Amino acid sequence: MNLYNATIPLFTKFLGASLNWLDKLVADAADRKYSPSVILNYHMAPDQYGFIKQLQAACDTAKFAAAKMTGKDAPAHPDSENTVEQLRQRIQTVIAYLNTFKAEDFVGCEDRACTHVWMGGKTLRAGDYLDHFVLPNFHFHMTTAYTILRHNGLNIGKMDYLVSLPFQG
Repeated sequence: MNLYNATIPLFTKFLGASLNWLDKLVADAADRKYSPSVILNYHMAPDQYGFIKQLQAACDTAKFAAAKMTGKDAPAHPDSENTVEQLRQRIQTVIAYLNTFKAEDFVGCEDRACTHVWMGGKTLRAGDYLDHFVLPNFHFHMTTAYTILRHNGLNIGKMDYLVSLPFQG
């Protein structure tokens, strides 16, 4: 399978789902009369990222994966979002960036060396980078953001995470 199919369509689908979560957050905050910032800054554990940082990390995982696997440069984002609208803009910007990639960009990239500063000079081949880091890390941050919303009483369910399935016939 071309690594494009394992990345871009899934990243854009799940990040798009998080835009719907933000809509539900705003509606819930209005209904229950609280500031969305309460949940935007909520942490499930003291040593874990809050809601905003969970979605920022998911965005970063997606954009860096696409860039590193195809040998391109990822755009910089300063992690300065503090509001629902700023977070929505960040997600939309990353989705727009991801949509610049085509399947052809990923042809032959399975063995490309991928590295980050945190890897301490080590590399992973793109296929291993995707399987062993990118996909688990992306879904970890997405699931944690989703869990923060559920934990705080938002009326969202599994299909708000999965959105749609590519059924055949």
